[in-house]
Amino acid sequence: MRIDLISVGQRMPGWVADGFNEFAQRLPRECALHLVEIPAVKRAGGVNEQKAMAMEGARMLAAVPDNALVVALDVNGESFGSVALSGRLDQWLHSGCNVALLVGGADGLAPACLTRAGQRWSLSPLTLPHMLVRILVAEQIYRAWSILKNHPYHRA
Repeated sequence: MRIDLISVGQRMPGWVADGFNEFAQRLPRECALHLVEIPAVKRAGGVNEQKAMAMEGARMLAAVPDNALVVALDVNGESFGSVALSGRLDQWLHSGCNVALLVGGADGLAPACLTRAGQRWSLSPLTLPHMLVRILVAEQIYRAWSILKNHPYHRA
């Protein structure tokens, strides 16, 4: 299975790439995590936040691999503890499908992305900076995998 973290934003500080890669590289091939960066739309020339969000959403959906399960990271989604997330990861692994995790831009996810999503996942009721979300998702996917494999990383 391949997990694509499709996220709006490019040119993040080095510590963001380092943090994401730290956990993504720990995952085995059967649970590979890849970052797909979508350029943010510049708001100029009559492009308001709704239009920018729609344009970003279209770019994100175009990056979703065929037959992938789409999971929107959304504050109104389902919250998981680490053990529950490991159960969800186990379902994903056994589904035979790749997974696409969608992280919106500064204005959030486009309605089209939320509609396309088969699942919605809330990391927290807090508003989190997008660069931190990348690291948090990578760490939690690695933690969920470590729980499934009885790896000592997760100590509850």
